[in-house]
Amino acid sequence: MERTDGSPAAAALADCVHCGEPTEYPAERPGLTLCPVCEWQEAQRTACSG
Repeated sequence: MERTDGSPAAAALADCVHCGEPTEYPAERPGLTLCPVCEWQEAQRTACSG
């Protein structure tokens, strides 16, 4: 796989389970994966739910 700038892509990234955007995690990572934005929003929801 190549990126649009012509350099080879490192590894396939998993898609976010909420919005479908690429995450920072490899596709082989087990469990639910979230992009940085959804990860931050989830942390905000759980921090204020007490």
